[in-house]
Amino acid sequence: MRIALLTSSRADLGIQRPLIRALASDPDIQLTVIAFGSHLDPRFGMTIDEVRASHSGALLELPPVLKEDAPADIGLAMAATMKQFTAVWKDGTYDRIVALGDRYEMFSAVYASVPFGIPIAHIHGGETTKGAIDNAFRNAITHAASMHFVAAEPYRKRVIEMLGHDEGVHLTGALSIDNLRELELFDTREILERTGVDLERPTLLITYHPETVDRASWERDWSVLEQVLRATAGEFQALVTLPNADTGGLQLRQRWTDLAREQAHVTAVDSLGARLYLSCMAHCSMMLGNTSSGYIEASFFPKHVIDLGERQTGRMVTSNIRRCPMDAGTILEAVAMAGSAPPPAVDHPYGDGHAAERMVERLKTKA
Repeated sequence: MRIALLTSSRADLGIQRPLIRALASDPDIQLTVIAFGSHLDPRFGMTIDEVRASHSGALLELPPVLKEDAPADIGLAMAATMKQFTAVWKDGTYDRIVALGDRYEMFSAVYASVPFGIPIAHIHGGETTKGAIDNAFRNAITHAASMHFVAAEPYRKRVIEMLGHDEGVHLTGALSIDNLRELELFDTREILERTGVDLERPTLLITYHPETVDRASWERDWSVLEQVLRATAGEFQALVTLPNADTGGLQLRQRWTDLAREQAHVTAVDSLGARLYLSCMAHCSMMLGNTSSGYIEASFFPKHVIDLGERQTGRMVTSNIRRCPMDAGTILEAVAMAGSAPPPAVDHPYGDGHAAERMVERLKTKA
């Protein structure tokens, strides 16, 4: 069986590592990893190096197509990605495509395949993020796919509701839990060597992406984030992973970079990679921002999460998560509360760490 696995950014690559290993080690599968989107873009940390380190087999690398971060640039990047993948699907011979998530790049790659009739397996369908345009792309990929690997029971039910049937819908659990069960995480000494940040000190781990449904929101939100970072300087240092290639993302990255140059307690990095990021999550005081990893991965430890704004609205909220509007006073209150008590216990809703095994089994049965 010939499988093409798509990865468009650091976010989906980190999640898919267990599946890449499982597919690559199966003698019945010929795996090609296709890296595109921001992976070869130096503005986003050249994460193609992480792809190459994760997979030594067949690898197709497509050049970046995003020019800037205005809505028109995103639209043109979508068109260019569809053009790239029309050539990929025309020239390739694949039995199935594996696509994770909800980004515009992934949507473009998947929908370019539809005229070719290549069966699609979709990971992380059924989820909701009302503050991001990703919501529309995720649901569109669900409708194009014939196989669905969902992370939790509520999401399985939602996919079935969307499709009107349960054929090909499989509750596998989240690959992120596989990662956390398999990875040997770095200790604080190793993190210090790699990042220059001493996580023995109280630390906020921050990832904040623009809310792409409300394109103007990131500028309003930035003033709130800056207030919070300045107000917490005496108590917490901040380790910031810069945002992905979204509308307004490049401008927000520049604001974070400028703040890190000005404020000694702020460190901003393009990408930590999965192992280092999860290690920082394990040792930080709390997470602050609006990343999906605050919902899935953080529940594993568990870790206090202060989820900001509306980007992730619609996801399951476990007991370690506090959702906050973009108001500096409310956020600072949440930080103070999280800093004064250990996180509550969490009943893990995202599986037992064997998602990759279940996915490979289903991919081989084609049903």
